[in-house]
Amino acid sequence: MYVDFIIPFKWIKFILFKCNAMKKIGLIIVLLCVLPKLVFGQEESKMMLEPMTIKGTVKEEKTYAPIKGAEVTILGKGTVTTDASGNFKVNARVGDELMVNHDSFNTVRYTIKDGQKIDIVVKDNPKKFTLSSNRRAVSVSQYQSNLVAAKNTLKKDAATSIEYITNALENVREDDPNIENKKAELFEILADIYKYWKQPDLAESNYLISLNNKYNTDVKIKLAESRLANNNYQKALKTYSELQRSRLNSNQKILVYEGLGDCYTGLQKYTEATTNYNKALSLSKRKSMDSKVISLQSRLAAILQQQGKIVAAEQYLDNSVQLARKKDKKTAAKQRSVAADFYNKSNSYDKEIQLRKEALEDIEEFEEIKDEAPLNEDQSLTPQVQNYKIARAFAAQEEYDEAIPYLEESIKEAASKNDLIVQKDATRKLGEVYREKGELKKASEAFEEYEVIIDKLYIQKDQEISQANRFSRELTLKANRIATLEKDRELNEARYELAFASQELINQQSIRQQIVIYFLVGLTVLLLLAAYLMYRNMRQQRYANNLLALKSLRSQMNPHFIFNALNSVNTFIATSDERTANRYLTDFSLLMRAVLENSEENFIPLEKEIELLRLYVQLEHFRFLDKFEYNIEIDPEINIEEYMIPPMLLQPYVENAVWHGLRYKTEKGLLSIRFQKITSDSIEIIITDNGIGRKKSKELKTQNQKLQKSRGMGNIKKRIAILNTMYKDKVDVFISDLEDNEEGTKVQLILKKDK
Repeated sequence: MYVDFIIPFKWIKFILFKCNAMKKIGLIIVLLCVLPKLVFGQEESKMMLEPMTIKGTVKEEKTYAPIKGAEVTILGKGTVTTDASGNFKVNARVGDELMVNHDSFNTVRYTIKDGQKIDIVVKDNPKKFTLSSNRRAVSVSQYQSNLVAAKNTLKKDAATSIEYITNALENVREDDPNIENKKAELFEILADIYKYWKQPDLAESNYLISLNNKYNTDVKIKLAESRLANNNYQKALKTYSELQRSRLNSNQKILVYEGLGDCYTGLQKYTEATTNYNKALSLSKRKSMDSKVISLQSRLAAILQQQGKIVAAEQYLDNSVQLARKKDKKTAAKQRSVAADFYNKSNSYDKEIQLRKEALEDIEEFEEIKDEAPLNEDQSLTPQVQNYKIARAFAAQEEYDEAIPYLEESIKEAASKNDLIVQKDATRKLGEVYREKGELKKASEAFEEYEVIIDKLYIQKDQEISQANRFSRELTLKANRIATLEKDRELNEARYELAFASQELINQQSIRQQIVIYFLVGLTVLLLLAAYLMYRNMRQQRYANNLLALKSLRSQMNPHFIFNALNSVNTFIATSDERTANRYLTDFSLLMRAVLENSEENFIPLEKEIELLRLYVQLEHFRFLDKFEYNIEIDPEINIEEYMIPPMLLQPYVENAVWHGLRYKTEKGLLSIRFQKITSDSIEIIITDNGIGRKKSKELKTQNQKLQKSRGMGNIKKRIAILNTMYKDKVDVFISDLEDNEEGTKVQLILKKDK
């Protein structure tokens, strides 16, 4: 760098030498402006000559998705390809030209300007759109074929039909503009499959998914029907009520009124049910929808029968039967069977028999038509069922001879069609008829045959349950696969949106990020400051509370002490010993003066506490002269001026020793107070008495004394606890018996020096 700057500085020196003062100033200003360009110009020339490692990315313009496998070529120096994240790394100089090639976009040229990272954003190649269009066309074709196949197999094989729906759903592309319409259509058909195969719960959930993708009135009607099929009358009623507020055509209104009638019937609200059935019936007659008219008249007849209105119910039934006769044989047979069931409940057996015989003729006619679809929807429209019910009606009238041929025919038909349920019922009924006729042998044979059929039916039912469970498991697996497919699709969409949002966030100006960072830092500082202030305030408040508690406890100690002392004076006066009382009062006044002087202090020097303790012990000894002797010993190694102690801390223990230990002793006792050094920072204060001991003292308490609360010892415990909290275990107290026989008391108090 030094060599590079020699020539410019020589030029500057030569120019300044040749110019006068004013010109020199002007030239200096110009040179200061030009010099950085000269210097950095030389730096740039060196950068252009030196090779650098340059990093970059290749992304699609609209989605910012990384492009894998793009070729990045430096003319005359080689080619590299981008990785899965669209990143590449090349060695190049400033001024080199990059060429970026890929089948999905047009070739891009870029000239390197500096050593910073390169972000190359490319546009789609029109060929790519052609390819996508072809793929989309193939996808649409597969979607339609799977959709048609699902509809064709809906009533034949549920598992196969659901598989076609799954395949169709897999062919719905994320970028398809009709994705919501297609998903709504697919989930509607899926729900139709579950509805047909008696799975109302699954049908309901899939109708809801279809409606979430696109609202459709017909689909919502199907949703209500599924809820009704699941006996969920309240939810079905709510759905039908919502549909009433929608714009409906005549056919949809009929279905809604009919559904409302079914809901109210299930809820046993027959008045509301009748009203809605009549509305549906009126519209059906106006639209000449005979099948609906027949069905609604049957429903109305059933409600009227429930209400005991038999005549009106018969009128509706007769009308429905007459209308059904004009339709095909299947409709006529079905309606005659419905009417026959009605007359059976009304005990009108002759009418029932007549209608069932006519229904038998209709059934025999349409069963001969080979193209007629099997009657899976109504298992009662079979010869064996109608013969059995005719026989049952004869038996109810005790016309047993007429009943037997129909029972035998029913058994024969049921056996030929493997209808074990009807065969069982007919065989049992035959046995009952023979038993009523008195033909016990035939009755026994019939009942034996009945037991054989029961065993066969048990095996058949067991197989049917296994098949039903297997079928249910298959449907559940299919449903789970579709649910997983939808979750994967939603996850991919979320990932795409997240990637796009992330890219948008990266492209935002850095100033916003700095503002957020500064704001968070400032907020953190403010929160820390607030937390510190709160903590300091709490500490100060706690300290103030402790001081207040100590002051309160001290204020309780003084009256307690004064009260006990005045009791002593009262004793001297009561015994007419005025001189002794005056002397005691003189000493007491000295003690009180010392106590009051120290009452506002949290701590006093140990020396003052010892003086106060001497005065107190002297007063107590003066009162109980013949009860105890005392001695106070201070270790000469203790510098009593260095230790601080809470005022009136030792007095309650001494008072306790005298009043509850020594004064009850028959012989003269001894009170000992010793101050001895333990370590350089702590001393031990030992207060011992050879009194009667704590246990015996409790036994001697009067009933009145037991009821009174001990203020002195309780207060001193609280004071020590607060002091230890405030000053980190400054005082430790241990109380024990002096002797093994529980006589005497020993108080050990450890006082630590302030640090």
